[in-house]
Amino acid sequence: QVQLVESGGGSVQSGGSLRLSCAASQYTDSRYSMGWFRQAPGKEREGVAGITSDGISRYADSVKGRFTISRDNAKNTLYLQMNDLKPEDTAMYYCAASSRPASYMRVYGLTKSAYVYWGQGTQVTVSS
Repeated sequence: QVQLVESGGGSVQSGGSLRLSCAASQYTDSRYSMGWFRQAPGKEREGVAGITSDGISRYADSVKGRFTISRDNAKNTLYLQMNDLKPEDTAMYYCAASSRPASYMRVYGLTKSAYVYWGQGTQVTVSS
């Protein structure tokens, strides 16, 4: 059982930056692929960024060039650096983990059903 705890959310103005962190309760290095998802009120949860257990990352088109996912395996921590934030980035952001094979996660790393473990979320609010 992997427990995930997100932090780093907050309120910023358009164009600002935030860095989200996700602390895992156990080693998530070579065994888990990780991802960030977000859910705005009244909308489906969507994949934002994912990084496979072998270090391959991918992004939703809406955040490419603005968001960067990274992981520090020594600290069992996943990060999401968010730059040039826009009001449409406002949402609850969730961290997720999956032990599925990296080959599978390279294809489905932005899909909710690929992940088993989820954090409780951290709110990001961007004002114009």
